[in-house]
Formats: sequence, structure tokens, C-alpha cells
Amino acid sequence: MWLTPFKHCHKHTLKLAWLHVPAAMASVDTKAPPHETTEKSVQSSQPPHGSMGPVLDGGLRILLFATALVAIIIMAVSKQTKLITLMPGFSIPLEAKFTQSPAFIYFIAALSVACLYSIITGVLSLLALMKPGGSSTKLQFHFVVLDALLLGIVAAATGAAGGVSYIGFKGNSHTRWNKVCDQFGSYCVHIAASIILSLISSITLLLLVWLSVYALSKKIPRQ
Repeated sequence: MWLTPFKHCHKHTLKLAWLHVPAAMASVDTKAPPHETTEKSVQSSQPPHGSMGPVLDGGLRILLFATALVAIIIMAVSKQTKLITLMPGFSIPLEAKFTQSPAFIYFIAALSVACLYSIITGVLSLLALMKPGGSSTKLQFHFVVLDALLLGIVAAATGAAGGVSYIGFKGNSHTRWNKVCDQFGSYCVHIAASIILSLISSITLLLLVWLSVYALSKKIPRQ
């Protein structure tokens, strides 16, 4: 008979122990290990990988727009009229402007396309910058193809305009083409400045192609 209270007390103690065990386990499970919390906080504080790519891409496209636009304006206003003396007492006015050369017309058309292209792609690059994941692989692939195509167009226009300008500066004794920049100095200075800016636009497009290729190469899975 004296064992009965001890049995009831032992059963009561076991029940209390089983009630406290799940609570203790729940309290332990809800707390994350300290090293995991530290790693998560460090990862959240770090900037997203590759965030400088869209920033640099957008900056280069702004530079492309600025150089192409200024080159178009300088070429469009390159006009000079001068009196050329044919004989004593007889002079005629001669006008030099970019529309007199097909190479310069192509130059204006190519840079106009580059200017419009830089606006469209610049907006797309800025929108990609605001997205959490950055530029998509499909968008970067389109940038590579179109940037390379436009690089060829602008470089060809720059070369054609540069060839005509060189003849204007130096002439060609073999074909008896006389230089004209000794007579139209202001016109030739405008042409030279426009060609230099177009060369900067070509280099900018080359850098954009390299940047897009590098960004795509970073997305290729490593084996």
C-alpha cells in the first residue's frame, strides 16, 4: 500500500517531463545557428554580383549618343562661301558644304542611325539596371549583334569621310585632284572635328561589344 503514492508521483513526473521536452525542442529549432545568421547578414549587405555592368553599359551608350549628335551638328553646319579669283577683276563665289560629297551624306545618315540606336538601347540598359537580376542573357545577346552591326556601319562611314577629307587636305597629284582646304579652312576644320568625334563613337561601340561579350561569358556555366 505504501508504494501507491510513489507510483502516482512517478507517473505525474513523467507526464511533466514529456510536456517540457517538445517545448524545449521547439525553442531550439526556431533559433538559427549564429554562423548561419552571420552569413545571411553578410550576403544581404553585399551588392549584387555584376551590378557595375549595366551602369558601365548605360554610360557608354550616353557617350555614344553625345559624340554622334555633336558630330552630326558639326558636319551639318560645315558650310563656307568664298570668292575665288579667276582673273584680275573677275571673281566668283564658291560654296563648300557636306551635301556636295556622297561620303559625307552617308556619314550623316550612319551617325543619325547610331544616335537613334543609342537612345533606344540606353533606355533598355537603364531599365535592366533597375531590375533585381540585371540584364537578361537574351537582351545582352541582342546587344552584341546590334552593336557589332552598328560598329561596322559607323566605322565604314568614318573611313569614307576620312578618305575624302584627306584628299581635301592633301590632294592627290597622281589623279590631279587639288587640295581645297587651303581655300576653305573653316569648312575643313569642321569636317576634321566631326570625323574625330565619329572615331570616338566607333571606339565606344567596340567597347560595348566587348562588354556584352564579357557579360555573356560570365553566364556560361563552369564545368
